[in-house]
Amino acid sequence: MSILANRYASDEMKDIWSPRSKIIAERKLWITVMKTQSELGFDIPAPAISSYEKVLEKVDLESIDKRERELRHDVKARIDEFNSLAGYQYIHIGMTSRDLTENIEAYQILSALKLTNFKALALVSSLAKKIDDYKALPIVGRSHNVPAQITTLGKRFATVAEELLFAQTRLENLIELFPLRGLKGPVGTSQDSLDLMGDNFEKLESAIAKSLGFETVLDSTGQIYPRSIDYQVVSSLLALAAAPSNMAISIRLMAGNDLVSEGFKKGQVGSSAMPHKMNTRSCERINGLAVILKGYATMLIEISGGQWSEGDVSDSVVRRVALADAFYCIDGLLETSLTVLDEFGIYPAMIEKEIKTHLPLLASTKILLAAVKKGMGREDAHEIIKSASLALASTMKQAQDVDFIDLLTSDGKLPLSRSEIEALISDPLSFAGNAVLQCQAVLSKISPLLVRQPEAASYKAGPIR
Repeated sequence: MSILANRYASDEMKDIWSPRSKIIAERKLWITVMKTQSELGFDIPAPAISSYEKVLEKVDLESIDKRERELRHDVKARIDEFNSLAGYQYIHIGMTSRDLTENIEAYQILSALKLTNFKALALVSSLAKKIDDYKALPIVGRSHNVPAQITTLGKRFATVAEELLFAQTRLENLIELFPLRGLKGPVGTSQDSLDLMGDNFEKLESAIAKSLGFETVLDSTGQIYPRSIDYQVVSSLLALAAAPSNMAISIRLMAGNDLVSEGFKKGQVGSSAMPHKMNTRSCERINGLAVILKGYATMLIEISGGQWSEGDVSDSVVRRVALADAFYCIDGLLETSLTVLDEFGIYPAMIEKEIKTHLPLLASTKILLAAVKKGMGREDAHEIIKSASLALASTMKQAQDVDFIDLLTSDGKLPLSRSEIEALISDPLSFAGNAVLQCQAVLSKISPLLVRQPEAASYKAGPIR
C-alpha cells in the first residue's frame, strides 16, 4: 500500500481501495452476473453459484500474485483462483477483462467520492462553528500580506467555507452523474454478451448497474471508458482541496504573528533542535497534500484524449497509481483540516495588540470618506492621509512614537477634528464593513446542507500523526 495510504488516509478510504476489498467486489460482480444469467435462462447450476458464494471472502493474495507472475495477466489469475476455490468454471462467461475491472474501478471511485463528499460536509460544518464563534471578532485584514483594513476572523473562515461549498456542489453533481461502463465487451459492442443472452442482454446490464449502485450506464464506449472522466474525478478533488489549502496558509500566517494556534497537544514536539518551536505542521501538511493532488491531476490529464481506437493498456500503470493515491491524498487533507479546526485556538490579547499597532492606518479609507463627506476633494484628502501614513510608517519602523492624528490635523487642511477622527476609530468592528453580515449569509447556505446530512456535523476526524 502507498505511503499516502499508510500515513495519511483513514481506514474507511483504505478499505475502499485495498486489494482484498477489490477482489471481493469483483467476485460479488461475477456472482451477480451468474445469478442474473441463470434467472434469464442461461444454464448455471444452483450448486455452482452456491460454491462460489461460500468462498467469496477466501482471499489469498499471495496465491493470486503467484498465478499472475506465471500468466502475466491479472484478471486471468483472479479468474483461475476463484474457479479453483469453487471447483467450477461458470464465472466470466460472455465477459472480457474490462467488463470486470472498469466496472469495479467505477464502483470504487463512486464509493470514494461519496466518502469524500461526506467529509467535505463535515469540514463545512466545522467551518460553520468557527464562522459563528468569530464572526464579530475584529482582526487586521491584509492584502499583499500588508495591513490593509479591519476584517473579522469569522469572515476569513466564511471565505474558506464559501469556496469549499462551490467545490462541494460540483462534487455532488459528479456523484449524481458518474456513469458505469457496463458490459461492453472487447471493443464496446457487447457482442459476446449478446451472443450469450440475446434479447435479455439489457436486463443483465441493468442488473449489474443496480447491484453496484449506479443510475447511469454509458451507451457507447470502447473497451475502456473515456479517461477524461478520470480527470474530472481528480480535478474535482483538487478543486475541493483549494479551500482548506487557502485556510491553512492563512492560519500559518496568523500563527507566525502569534495571533492563533492550530493546536499543540501535550507531549508534541515542534523541533528536534529548538525546544521552543510550535510549528503549524498540520497546516503545512494540508498545503503539501494539495501539491501532490496537482501532480495526480497532471498525470490523468496526460491520458485524457489519448485513447487508441477502442482502447489499450498504456494508461493502466498511471491509473493504478493516480486514482487510489488521489483519494488517499484528499482523505488525508480533509482529516487533517478537521483536526486543525477542532484544535484551533486564538490569542485575543495579541489580536487586539496588532489592531492597536496598525489602527490609525487601518482606518485611512474611513477617514478619507469622512473628509469627502465634509466637502473636501477626494484626491486632496488622499494626499494628506497618504503623507501622514507614510510618515507614521517610517517612524514605526524606527521604533519611534508619533501621533497619527496630530499628523493629520496639525496643518488644519483636513476638515476633521481630533475628536471626530477618534470617534471614527474607537470601535474596530464599526469599520469592518459587511463582514458580520457576510458571515451570516454563508451560514445560511450551510444550514440546509447539514439538515440533509446531519451525521456529517457530528463526524470527528481520526487521530493524525
